[in-house]
Amino acid sequence: MLGEQIYQGKGKRIVRRIVSTEPPRVEVTFEGTGKILGEDAVEIATYSSGFRPDGTLYGEGAGVLMTSKGDQITWKGAGVGTFKEKGAVSYRGALYYYTASPKLSRLNPVAAVFEFESDENGNTQSKAWEWK
Repeated sequence: MLGEQIYQGKGKRIVRRIVSTEPPRVEVTFEGTGKILGEDAVEIATYSSGFRPDGTLYGEGAGVLMTSKGDQITWKGAGVGTFKEKGAVSYRGALYYYTASPKLSRLNPVAAVFEFESDENGNTQSKAWEWK
């Protein structure tokens, strides 16, 4: 069951590179701004995705969020994706957060589910909800 929405952000792809051609694997870094548990934050993240035989994608990544008050939150996650028109991509998956911040420590035992979208121009949007 989905619980509270804990994150919403938007940003821009800043790097995209080929890691392997056989099998095809692409690494992407994006950065942006958002809100996590109501706190303003900046985010930078990198994920690596491979093409699967049926045309879908499987990716794993990691990221760091820094709140405007200086709290740091890291995440690791994985998801499956599909290509959209003009090179846009759409992913769904799970994230696991960690922070040493007492104020945000309720994230530590949470499994979150996410939606991530990147359009043909590299603009990104993401949302994450607590998975209860």
